[in-house]
Amino acid sequence: MTRIIAGYAGSLTIAVPSAGTRPTSDRLREAIFSALEARDAIEGARVLDLYAGTGALGLESASRGAPHVTLVENNARAAATCRKNATLIAAKAPRGSKPIILTAARAVHTFLETSGDQWDLVFIDPPYELGNAELDVALALLAPQLSPDALVIVERSSRDPEPEWPAGLELDRRKDYGDTTLYWVQPSER
Repeated sequence: MTRIIAGYAGSLTIAVPSAGTRPTSDRLREAIFSALEARDAIEGARVLDLYAGTGALGLESASRGAPHVTLVENNARAAATCRKNATLIAAKAPRGSKPIILTAARAVHTFLETSGDQWDLVFIDPPYELGNAELDVALALLAPQLSPDALVIVERSSRDPEPEWPAGLELDRRKDYGDTTLYWVQPSER
């Protein structure tokens, strides 16, 4: 069972596809969002959730005040789940503050090659079997689309080597949670 932890949709259970996704645990999402709120990084942010799966990270952001969230998921079944979950979150929004939640049922690279948007907060939680080379390409495509104060949170298996940070991105901090490693990345000074 996956649920939204806090905000206007707090405690709402969201759907999880029967196969093909590995939702971020409630404990890890609590740690992520506690740190994000301490940085005041959610309210008003344009959020991008790459390899969205259930959409839990992006939808948690919407519940906590992000007015615009885009979920990118290539798997058709998971993308349909993201749309269903987005509808549930939007229905819980207070009157007059309904977020825009979009689901792009496309490959991450294709989305990033055609997106003209700028992002303030990005979650990258690819399947653990996705190789670092493919992740490195996604990071390179993403880097020029970040606002100057953006945060990118990359979730990987702690057994994987650290990704190669492309020009324009630098590691802010790394934190291990059991078999998961979170990398907090930000735009480097240009």
